[in-house]
Amino acid sequence: MTVHPILAALRRHKAGVTLITLQIALTLAIVCNAVFIIGQRVERVNRPTGMDERNLFLIEQEWIGAPSADDPASIEKLDAMQRSDLATLRNLPDVESVATISSLPLLNSSWTGGVGLKPDQQHGTANAAYYFGDNQMLKTLGLHLIAGRNFAAGEISHRGSRGTGEPPIAIVTKALADKLFPNDSALGKTVYLDGGATPTTIIGVVARMQIPATGRWGNSFAWNSVLQPVRLDASYTRTALRAKPGRLNAAMREARKALFDANPMRVMENQPDIGIGIFPFSEIRARAYRADIGMAILMGVICVILLAVTGAGIVGLTSFWVGQRHKQIGIRRALGATRRDILRYFQTENLMIAGAGVVLGAILAVGLNLWMMQQFAMDRMSLLYVFTGVIALLALGQLAVLAPALRAAAVPPVEATRSV
Repeated sequence: MTVHPILAALRRHKAGVTLITLQIALTLAIVCNAVFIIGQRVERVNRPTGMDERNLFLIEQEWIGAPSADDPASIEKLDAMQRSDLATLRNLPDVESVATISSLPLLNSSWTGGVGLKPDQQHGTANAAYYFGDNQMLKTLGLHLIAGRNFAAGEISHRGSRGTGEPPIAIVTKALADKLFPNDSALGKTVYLDGGATPTTIIGVVARMQIPATGRWGNSFAWNSVLQPVRLDASYTRTALRAKPGRLNAAMREARKALFDANPMRVMENQPDIGIGIFPFSEIRARAYRADIGMAILMGVICVILLAVTGAGIVGLTSFWVGQRHKQIGIRRALGATRRDILRYFQTENLMIAGAGVVLGAILAVGLNLWMMQQFAMDRMSLLYVFTGVIALLALGQLAVLAPALRAAAVPPVEATRSV
């Protein structure tokens, strides 16, 4: 079958052909970028924190009437209150491990700074998030120590939350170790935190620990973390707890009751917006990625709607053309054309329209991605998304045209004699 009759027919329906071509092009451009965004969001949501998240929960609370000054007496009193809480929690039957902690991955509350290789280095060799905690931090969070050792109990110091000073030792993540010492082991090496002159020796390396921030600004150092053996003292505290397997809810209830029994002068009712309460880590993860999940769902709905509208447009236009060409189809049947010939004609016609649409759409898809890279700092979209979109739109077009094409193929030769 030659394409000349098809081209001649399409030239007589320029408006309809143009509209469908543009609709296919716009659908391809939007769907490719939407699916790319969905893929990025899904990847963000599923990236591991480096912790064993099962049976892990967090207590965020504030004492009422506790000292707020940074003088030594106030800090010592706050530290005594915190150590008392830790002892209370460690005696609970359903609690396996307890650690004071300054923040957690995905909590969006962090200390960040530069890590340098020289004293007073103005611009750090790498950016990193700082976690402050005690010697139970690795065990409670389920971090995997791949080199070196953990902190010893005697190495834990304490200071006010607004205090300064760098610890003599630290544990870093593998990503940060590789960034600082790409050709050598980080163990025993000296680094300088926050552009200071006090040396800090790396005594251990953990496989992974994600930074608390989930915003785009932290993507460049998402796995660069420094664990410091420091217990921060303030009227507001965070404590990480690991429940015994299968006892998470019971441990959370026990912890709340035990803490209020020990000292009722505290605020601990669940208020996630201000960082107060007792939360399983699963809730922290869900809260951190709520916007990403919502965006992925929205993009998915948009893709489904666009594909449905495009398919319906192809069905409607082809059905209209079939209705207009009943007599011509009957004549072709009378001249010897088979049902398969008629079916192939409409499928080829649709393929030509869809082909023009996907070529234009592929150009628009790449252009839209380049524009979003400039405006929203998005990543470059792989051409695989465009190629897959082209195949999907062509397949959708062939599927959409099938029903009206089958109706056209069913037109009997007698139609050629009607209205004569």
